[in-house]
Amino acid sequence: MTPADLSLTVLHAVRRAVDDGALRVEVPPRIKVERARPGGSGEYASNVALTLARSAGRSAREVAGIIEERLRDAPGLRGVEITGPGFLNFTLRGDAGSEVVRAIRAAGSSYGHGTALAGTTIRLAEVTESRAALVTEVVVRLLRSQGAEVESQAVGGERVHVLPGAYEVERLGSDAARWALLRAAPHDRPLDGVPLLAQHERNSLFRVRYAYSRVRRLLVNGEQLGVGPEWEVLVDAPALLHTLGDHPAVLLTAARLRAPDRLARHLESLADALLAFQHTVLPLGDEKPSATHRSRLALAEAAGTVLAGGLSVLGISAPDRI
Repeated sequence: MTPADLSLTVLHAVRRAVDDGALRVEVPPRIKVERARPGGSGEYASNVALTLARSAGRSAREVAGIIEERLRDAPGLRGVEITGPGFLNFTLRGDAGSEVVRAIRAAGSSYGHGTALAGTTIRLAEVTESRAALVTEVVVRLLRSQGAEVESQAVGGERVHVLPGAYEVERLGSDAARWALLRAAPHDRPLDGVPLLAQHERNSLFRVRYAYSRVRRLLVNGEQLGVGPEWEVLVDAPALLHTLGDHPAVLLTAARLRAPDRLARHLESLADALLAFQHTVLPLGDEKPSATHRSRLALAEAAGTVLAGGLSVLGISAPDRI
């Protein structure tokens, strides 16, 4: 992890804290990190908590604690320590990418599921309006993915098959209708469903499903070239690794806030990072297959696994070909 990568990782943590409502500050455009001074802790340090403390109306150590909580599972970080009045000190890992990829391969589509809400029983009120019923269905799955016990009179976490009203499933198809309702925040108007039928990069649903289909095609093409997915060497793909590393925290936040739209937006970010990376995965021209290609393919496969798992939580299909 480079200092630029670390700065971006801390910035993501601050943004998540603001999105969660834990901090009420304006997210800075960038965060400065520097080498830890002699006698300090870790390899790098940042005074971001001190700079945000006044506007947050909290002590710098409180702000640092909020940020530190959102950095605990960040890829590339071995440890985060709070020192002095509120400095954040970072110790880096040698190869965080391998840990993320191996964790995804081990967990499969359940990557990001956890026990943070274990022992919690949540009762959801009965709803009859179609959009509310759909959101409740997905919220039940999000809560259960984090270990919560959910009692819902509306739906038991099963897929809602009928979406009456303005969103015509027969015209749009179930996947587009669900994305239109779930991608927008509950207090916002649903997306216009018709553009979601277009196979175009401006269509967010298309980008997410297309990114998954590209992974499936890369695996097929890799097999034809004798390249299989296996993490062997470092891969320079910080945006993709950061987004994959953020997935567990996004699922937990979406569950806590009962906000499926956060998961949908995260899948968009993951798809964009993957589509920017996919052109580098397999050998081109006379290039010989190597450990780098096998590692890149393993990373792409991991991203596809997370995309499919996230779409499944939303009740949306992930086709192998589009």
